[in-house]
Amino acid sequence: MENLWPMVPLDQLLTQSEEVVEIQPDQRYRQVTVRLWGGGVMLRNEVSGARISAKKRRVLRSEQFLLSRIDARNGAFGLVPDFLDGAVVSNDFPSFNINKQRLEPRFLEWMSKTEQFVNLCRAASEGTTNRVRLKVDRLLATAISLPPLDEQRRIVGRTEELEALIKEAQELRQQALEETYLLVDHAFEQILSESAHRPDWQSGPISKFAEVNPSRKGQVQLKRSDLVSFVPMRAVDDVTGTIAWPETRAYGEVSRGYKWFVNGDIIFARITPCMENGKAAVARDLKNGVGFGSTEFIVIRPGPQVSSEWIHALVRLRSFRHDATDHFKGTAGQQRVPPSFIRNKIISVPPISEQRRIVAYLDDLQAQVDELTALQDAAQGELDVLLPSVLDKAFKGEL
Repeated sequence: MENLWPMVPLDQLLTQSEEVVEIQPDQRYRQVTVRLWGGGVMLRNEVSGARISAKKRRVLRSEQFLLSRIDARNGAFGLVPDFLDGAVVSNDFPSFNINKQRLEPRFLEWMSKTEQFVNLCRAASEGTTNRVRLKVDRLLATAISLPPLDEQRRIVGRTEELEALIKEAQELRQQALEETYLLVDHAFEQILSESAHRPDWQSGPISKFAEVNPSRKGQVQLKRSDLVSFVPMRAVDDVTGTIAWPETRAYGEVSRGYKWFVNGDIIFARITPCMENGKAAVARDLKNGVGFGSTEFIVIRPGPQVSSEWIHALVRLRSFRHDATDHFKGTAGQQRVPPSFIRNKIISVPPISEQRRIVAYLDDLQAQVDELTALQDAAQGELDVLLPSVLDKAFKGEL
């Protein structure tokens, strides 16, 4: 149903604030900006007056309504929170005192998150593609449907109650998603923990079962024009653990200055944050059977006792990556796993047939996890549209 609330021009509800402050070079000022799409008012930074080029800045007060002239058409507005009282903004951010005798500030804030309000701001904006600006007088001349104060407060209370329920559901869904992601890890860790009681399993450093960063001297017999696979760090998908976006290059372009590997090798990202994110993959279907990639990869070449898939599953384990993090070398932002960690890391290795059975089991479990994740993503999509739906009903008088 349509509400029967009266239409009231915004200039009867909002008055533009003209309060300014003279900028003093030796004082510090909090500067504010506004997030897009109803994200609200936030602190941008705190700087000395010497770093502010203007002589004056507008001063904000708690519960004023602030918007961006440039991005109001993209939902950039919100209420000034108490902790930002006294902060400053440029003239591109007009602020408005709210007539609280007629308009509840939180009602305006919720209304401003609706598509209808954003459309009002778009209609009040004009200019060329890169110079679109909101015209304040045009916006203030726009009328909105306004219920009595008591009804405004009821709508705010009900909306915030429903928002809390939606947030709780989102948090539970996120918790379930995180637990789902860990299912494969937990299953593999359980299998490994039981290996100590299996006499047919071996254990030892990776170097006992595989070669780390093997030499390519005399191993590549290609012409400069022959094509090979090229794998920059960005080509490895940290979610699937695969080389998802390989490139093709001429051998002569990449024969120097890059890491060499062949089909069946595992490439393991050694640098932060790629390593923590799980960038490791088995090299497959390489052009001419040869690949070159980032020098930030460690190459692991399995021997006859271990399969590529087994090594790959081990190095993708969270516990393996956490241990690798504890052995980082280098300065902050440039920390790397040393090859010696990989060579010396103790692993458990069952017979080849058992490796294949376990990996197949883990792959099947991962497929089930992917299905659960897809269902949870769909549920998240439904939750994401729930609040806009609530707001739409609220400001049609249907809540």
